[in-house]
Amino acid sequence: MKYSVLVVDDDRLVNEFLIETLERAGYDCHAVYSGEEALTEFNRRTYDIVLTDLKMKAMDGITLISKIRKIDTDAVIIMMTAYGTVETAVKAIKLGAYDFLLKPVMPETLEHILSRVAEMLDLRTENKILRRDMADRFQNMIGKSKVMKSVFDLICSVANARSTVMITGASGTGKEMVARAIHYTSNRAEGPFIKLNCAALPESLVEAELFGYEKGAFTDAKKTNRGRFELADCGTLFLDEISEMPLNLQSKLLRVIQEREFERIGSSTTISVDVRLIATSNRNLKEYIAAGKFREDLFFRLNVIPLHLPELEERAEDIPLLARHFVDKYNKENEKQVKGIDKGALHLLMKYHWPGNVRELENLIERAVVTSKVDVLTEDDFPAELAIGRIGEGMPKLQIPMKLEEGSRYLILKTLEKFNGNKTRAAEALGITTRTIRNKLAEYELDN
Repeated sequence: MKYSVLVVDDDRLVNEFLIETLERAGYDCHAVYSGEEALTEFNRRTYDIVLTDLKMKAMDGITLISKIRKIDTDAVIIMMTAYGTVETAVKAIKLGAYDFLLKPVMPETLEHILSRVAEMLDLRTENKILRRDMADRFQNMIGKSKVMKSVFDLICSVANARSTVMITGASGTGKEMVARAIHYTSNRAEGPFIKLNCAALPESLVEAELFGYEKGAFTDAKKTNRGRFELADCGTLFLDEISEMPLNLQSKLLRVIQEREFERIGSSTTISVDVRLIATSNRNLKEYIAAGKFREDLFFRLNVIPLHLPELEERAEDIPLLARHFVDKYNKENEKQVKGIDKGALHLLMKYHWPGNVRELENLIERAVVTSKVDVLTEDDFPAELAIGRIGEGMPKLQIPMKLEEGSRYLILKTLEKFNGNKTRAAEALGITTRTIRNKLAEYELDN
């Protein structure tokens, strides 16, 4: 990469010498003759490297460094002077100078230092690209909880391995998202990511989709068709809901995993492939094995690297981060201006048990953002079942006789249920304050 250098020196001959040396070394150079000119130029365009004299009229090099640092914290600054002292050098370095050169500057010395700077800038650019790519790959995977940090660590650890990965977890926990993260974090990222949902196809089509077929192999085979294994060569094949793979195909899949080769339907030609396999299941495959629905040897081949995703209820501390992410996402998609979620609504989200996991949370946030007429989401923007679910857990049975305290609890919770969890309307109907209802729910351990 060709880096840009701003040369700052009030001696025209020195400037000409530096520009000639730097341009010969392949740098894009521009010279100015004072600190003031340097700041004007730096505000006009950014420079990768600044080579400045220490002693100049009006504004010296030390002052220039401090002002440049306020404009750009990344520019590499090299100080030059014929009056070098240890104190001056230390001050320049503390202000952010990369190095300190004594005049007269020898061409080979300057070229050597700038080659080191170029290597550092190359590495910095690579790191920025890597961080940006990692952010892109993990952009929809949000979490700071301990269990999610473990998931992120495992993704990074196994990404470049060829070993098969088995991702387990309930529906809505993000299994496909993790599979994509593994692929796009790996050295196969430039290769294809091919998906097959084993539960979405009839048994008769799964084999053709996996291995492909030759023209005329069966009645409707009017042309040769490549299967998912061929399409995934040098990339990743993602088999979603592997538990639904027909039993008669499991032995063929096992052979491909072991031998890395297969034949299309209707062909005797063997095709070799380099495919990394990732499978998912929300079923207990050991129970399937015991029931004779899944091959044990295939399970062991697939389960080389097991990765289990927690349910949302197990990582409730991630809910505020996820909610904020989804608010931002659906603001952008729907040109809305929702600023956030108030404490009451967030508390409701934190207490709900989320049977649909992250997918359910995302759907509810999307609906709330689209339908809300206020700029901060409240409890009223979310379905009543979020509150009713909690209320129902503590509902006592109505029976005679019963203690006054139990009757009071029943009446409060039943009224809340009638008004879909709306505390204000329930309080009005009961002739008590909303604070009383909140206090009672806290007493019943249904609210905090």
